[in-house]
Amino acid sequence: MPFVTPFTDRADAGRQLARRLAHLRGEDVVVLGLPRGGVPVAAEVAAALDADLDVIVVRKLGVPFQPELGMGAVGEGGVRVVNRDIVRMAGVTDDDLAAVEAIERAEVQRRARRFRGDRPRVPLEGRTAVVVDDGIATGSTARAACQVARALGARRVVLAVPVAPRGWEARIGTDADEAIALRTPEDFFAIGQFYVDFAQTPDEEVTAALDRARRRRAARAAEPVVDADPPPPDPDHRTQAGTDPAPAHPSDAGRAAGVAADEDVAVDAGTVELAGHLTVPDGASGLVVFAHGSGSSRLSPRNRFVARVLHDAGLGTLLFDLLTPTEELDRANVFDVVLLADRLGGATRWVRDQAVSHGLRIGYFGASTGAAAALWAAAEPGADVAAVVSRGGRPDLAAARLPAVRAPTLLVVGGRDEVVIELNRRAQAQLRCTNRLAVVPGATHLFEEPGTLQAAASLARDWFATYLRPATRPTR
Repeated sequence: MPFVTPFTDRADAGRQLARRLAHLRGEDVVVLGLPRGGVPVAAEVAAALDADLDVIVVRKLGVPFQPELGMGAVGEGGVRVVNRDIVRMAGVTDDDLAAVEAIERAEVQRRARRFRGDRPRVPLEGRTAVVVDDGIATGSTARAACQVARALGARRVVLAVPVAPRGWEARIGTDADEAIALRTPEDFFAIGQFYVDFAQTPDEEVTAALDRARRRRAARAAEPVVDADPPPPDPDHRTQAGTDPAPAHPSDAGRAAGVAADEDVAVDAGTVELAGHLTVPDGASGLVVFAHGSGSSRLSPRNRFVARVLHDAGLGTLLFDLLTPTEELDRANVFDVVLLADRLGGATRWVRDQAVSHGLRIGYFGASTGAAAALWAAAEPGADVAAVVSRGGRPDLAAARLPAVRAPTLLVVGGRDEVVIELNRRAQAQLRCTNRLAVVPGATHLFEEPGTLQAAASLARDWFATYLRPATRPTR
């Protein structure tokens, strides 16, 4: 199966989709995001096309005894689209249809008020409507949105998504005048499979995106507006709910009684020098090298929290940047698993040569794309890695190397991170080493829920304590 490079997040997908839609720039365009996940994608498209941004709130009318089967849709402005053939074949009565419609129309109104407030919807009459979602699975909601956009007066309807299953155009039919998907992989089971970060989009993010777009358009028209909101913080640099606040400096993560080393270091990874932080408690029983996920760094509060838990168990840690600041500017490097694994291997050789950590058995702790790099590096011929732990990882990105991994491997996934659970299950089936899949109940992809990061850290601590048993440390 050909490898499909995932999108970093919905904003990254939106920027890539905008380039594909450049031919629409200059037309009278309204970009319509399907709430909630489609709106961050649509916001990037609207900004690139200098177009109006709005939500398109639609609700599918499901057959009462088979809700997944759509018999029509309702949208704002009293729009009602009904497939009479489905209604007739399913034996749905007028009363049944009216009852379903009343429920869904109330939900349309509630959502429209929630996302748009008191502002009227952006008019579509005579304009090009670009309907955007974060991906298509069955296509039923996207079809309904296209139908509603046309019923609201759009002259032309374009449906655009970052990813859809092979042959998806046939499902859309004539509901869109133009249908665009950046990627149409054969092995498709869920949209989130093709995103590194597919966290749920909060209602507040939708309303903030609409507000920013409104202010941008107002500024272009020379109307006085307030300053735009600052960009949200890096999601990997937030303090964890239910855990101790992340230390202000990485050295705080290792500050405990009796440490042989706790210092910022320059890691010689072979071809480059990378910033890092090395902590080795007195009498350490092993050392864990961290490989952070996309968009993160050695300063990740999540990894630093896990490092503190490992220090308390007598384990050393090396947190380091996998890329130089210049390399980070090219987002393709974030997904270059071979490059990241090579850096991890170089850092491992470096830390083995340090007097304070010489002779310690080495483990890898990887998060997100860093987990793929950890597994890839652990599969290298001659790699002397004693254990691997993946937190919320993407081991599927290292699929070609998984059967060659020899180190005992623990895959830790959040119980509410359904797409990543499935990806980890598939990866686990390819592992030939000692392995375990551990699901933390109630946790989403970033383990932000109270107590969930502590649970993941405890699992990692116990795994490393088992497999990084002290080896004889030769004197130097």
